[in-house]
Amino acid sequence: MFKEKPKLPSLKIGEYEPKYPIIQGGMGVMVSGPKLAGAAAAAGCVGTIASVGLAASYPEFNALGDSREFDKENNKILARFIKQAKEVSRGGIIAVNCMCALSNYEDLVRTSCEAGANIIISGAGLPLKLPQLTEGFPKTALVPIVSSVKAAALIATRWLKNYNRFPDAFIVETPNTAGGHLGARDEEQALDPQLSLQEVVPALVKYLKELGRNIPVISAGGIWNSGDMKESFEMGASGVQMGTRFAATEEGDASDRFKQAYVDAEEKDVVLIKSPCGLPGRAIMSPLIERYLSGGLQKAICRRLCLSHCLLRTHSETFCIAEALVSAYKGDWENGLFFCGSNVFKVRSIQKLKEIVNELISDFSLTDLQSEV
Repeated sequence: MFKEKPKLPSLKIGEYEPKYPIIQGGMGVMVSGPKLAGAAAAAGCVGTIASVGLAASYPEFNALGDSREFDKENNKILARFIKQAKEVSRGGIIAVNCMCALSNYEDLVRTSCEAGANIIISGAGLPLKLPQLTEGFPKTALVPIVSSVKAAALIATRWLKNYNRFPDAFIVETPNTAGGHLGARDEEQALDPQLSLQEVVPALVKYLKELGRNIPVISAGGIWNSGDMKESFEMGASGVQMGTRFAATEEGDASDRFKQAYVDAEEKDVVLIKSPCGLPGRAIMSPLIERYLSGGLQKAICRRLCLSHCLLRTHSETFCIAEALVSAYKGDWENGLFFCGSNVFKVRSIQKLKEIVNELISDFSLTDLQSEV
């Protein structure tokens, strides 16, 4: 006797409803650019462009002068990339991830709206002024990334009081397993089980229900297969966000060497570090990180002024995160910072994105709309 498959839920963010309740997570620098975001959207997911450092994708990147010139060029490229992603998305949904920790955060948000991004996803800090920055674009859905109910409640309260606006969804990204910058004050808190999806997702769903707000909660961090998706849906989540699983796809914007670093990574290679922006981060143990952790880094200087708070600029500590992420994107194993989720060791080959999506949904019962080719 066959066991009935669970239904794949629908996910509605503002006025946007992807075919599948899956968001391809934003990953910078240039790990999730227009190719990956466009392909994810065309496959029925929400495709996400990471807005940070996009100018690194252009040959003249090293010739760009001061930080203002770089930021200006980055805004132009962001607008161009949103257009490119929408062109290949076949009418799909394109989001832009804008990090609060960036010094040009406000410009990136505004540029994203003007260029036609459907959704702004914002984390690496609390996006308390996001409704103000998106004024004049009522159709742009706004989705904060949080790691606790406390953070979600603060955002919701401040938005209602100051802007009479409520988030269109919340992404709960657990620092226990997520890649890149984590929503925790330090490495110890990043591993706190109280910040697990199992703790925070049901609590946030309950909080929103008590407020009478019918908006989706989306699970992020450590989501790898249909079993992880089922667990999230059973906890009350309406969707999932996945980054690492999509980073090493054929459609990924990063170099082949970046993707090979994911394929080669073992479980023991995943480490937590203190990022130059002051947040903990999860990455592969590359030669750069080995030098960093052993105190063997050469002295660096801050050239880009990319972060609103930078330990390299203020205390001459750590390394230049902009240069390290650009090096990773370009495939420089010796000098790159290869952010990743805790499941990176499960990447065993470079796959087509559509193959992964088909695998993820295969264990679910689909609606007629979801079954359409």
